[in-house]
Amino acid sequence: MKRRREMERGSEIRSAIEELTLMVKVLKPGDDHDAAHIPTKPFIYVCNLVIQVLDKIGPTMAVLRQDIHQNIQRLETAHESDPLLNSNLVEILKKESSEGNARKVTSCSRAFLWLTRSMDFTLALLQKLAKDPEQRMEQAVEESYNTTLKLWHGWISSAAFKVVALKLVPDNETFTNLLMGKDGNYETLKEEMQTLISLFLPLLEENHSILSFYGLERLKST
Repeated sequence: MKRRREMERGSEIRSAIEELTLMVKVLKPGDDHDAAHIPTKPFIYVCNLVIQVLDKIGPTMAVLRQDIHQNIQRLETAHESDPLLNSNLVEILKKESSEGNARKVTSCSRAFLWLTRSMDFTLALLQKLAKDPEQRMEQAVEESYNTTLKLWHGWISSAAFKVVALKLVPDNETFTNLLMGKDGNYETLKEEMQTLISLFLPLLEENHSILSFYGLERLKST
């Protein structure tokens, strides 16, 4: 039975927690990457929620947001073309690898790779804010970028991020208030961020392990 994808009243983080809690029940982590299972639609749904978190940072995240959206669309198109086979992201990677298409710019494998890296960035940012709410937002964004995305971006993308993105980030209080939403409180938000991190990190680690298995882990932007 198709589950309705409606966001309940509450934060995007809370909705992502609910989705990830369901996802971990069907994941098949382990050394047998051919038998691994990462459900396509739930992963896409969580990525869409992350876009909404990035939106709260403001126009500074516009380029990253667009990149995430395009990669989501690529995976959605693949899923719709064969909902049964492509219900598992690993099957998509396996097929493209066997056909020699995995490294192509427009491949779903690259889309999955960059979505995983974008999620790395978002989690790194939330980790910093949960650990040190007094840290300047601009510093938190820059440090999160440096440890996740910068290594894989060309110098033009990195320079653009530093010149444009870091100039427009909101202050900590504004961003936190946007995440909390109406009638929220910081302690609850902090707890939710920590729960999201604890659920999402193992999934992202599994993603990286699978990407490495298919020789995609170290691909850089073109």
